[in-house]
Amino acid sequence: MKTFKDSLKGLRKTLRSAAPALPARPQPAAEPEPDFRQLFADVKPLKPDSRHHPQPPKPSPRPRKPSRGPALSGHVEQALLQHQVGWFEPAHTLHQFARPGMPSLTLKRLRAGNWPICAQLDLHGLDRYQAQDALAVFLHRAQRDGVCVRVIHGKGFGSQGEPVLKKMVRSWLQHHPEVLAFCETCDAMGGDGALLVLLRRGARRDGDS
Repeated sequence: MKTFKDSLKGLRKTLRSAAPALPARPQPAAEPEPDFRQLFADVKPLKPDSRHHPQPPKPSPRPRKPSRGPALSGHVEQALLQHQVGWFEPAHTLHQFARPGMPSLTLKRLRAGNWPICAQLDLHGLDRYQAQDALAVFLHRAQRDGVCVRVIHGKGFGSQGEPVLKKMVRSWLQHHPEVLAFCETCDAMGGDGALLVLLRRGARRDGDS
């Protein structure tokens, strides 16, 4: 076995010495770099103009912290949230309103005096914010005595331009969760300067007679 391996080694040496040497491949000649002036020989420079080109200021390396505005105290925030309804005036004046799901004869019965008036509120002389507070308290307390109330907001003759309180009161009543319907009163009770309001029947509280 060893004699066979030695003969293979000798054969390999003989083949290597007999194989012709391969010629070395010629390296491609490096192309000369183009001349910059020759490449852009046909380029013409722009004529200078007399305009001023302002440079925008560079940004600060320190990022700005987002501004959160002035801090508001708790009572100021509460007051803003409480009166934000008064910032938006409705585009139209509602003459009557009935919550969806109410019987079709609700407004007719309300206008005819089917429910006795248990309380009334006069908003003359109040601004929109005072009127909103007074109306909210009035409706809350009136539910203990009955379901129909009269709200007098006036016709707005003393206002400059269109009446404001007349629109606002009707918009507030439309969005009040305890109001089922309202309509304008007859001429003897104030006409379009007052409303008959139908409320949900409130639960009688302990201690109420």
